[in-house]
Amino acid sequence: MDLREKQRPLKQRYREVPGTAMITLKATGSQGDAPITCSVEVGRAIHEAQAHAGTGGAGTGACSGDMLLGALAACAQITCQMVAASMGIDIDDLAMEVEGDLDLRGTLGVDKTVPVGFQDIRLNLKVTAPNATDEELNALEEKTHQYCVVLQTLKSPPRLTLGRS
Repeated sequence: MDLREKQRPLKQRYREVPGTAMITLKATGSQGDAPITCSVEVGRAIHEAQAHAGTGGAGTGACSGDMLLGALAACAQITCQMVAASMGIDIDDLAMEVEGDLDLRGTLGVDKTVPVGFQDIRLNLKVTAPNATDEELNALEEKTHQYCVVLQTLKSPPRLTLGRS
């Protein structure tokens, strides 16, 4: 697959008509059978989510924190694959590992001084590219970070509107 060739007309259109580059993505959560579960419709798929075992969930499925880290892993993985293809780097193996630390005392209101949410998130690129130079691998990592939508969103959060209907 020639990624540059596939992206060329898209980039040209976005340069000529910038408004066509603006898209809106949507996710919808709906109630599950118990207060510790829900369904989340994202794109063309429905994912089941549940509260983490540390907050009273069953611990048999993904919690929202897992999904957030998964979104970061997926975005970084795909971004890195596309960047490598664009740079002409031959990759034997590529994987993203994401870990996040959070203190459930904040989520459960046990200690009001503990923040709710992740305090630390680590993204680790694991790449095997025997013919790539250190310079190329450094550029690959830098560009992956630069163009990963989820990573950049976490680093510089957007305006967030909260509402009820």
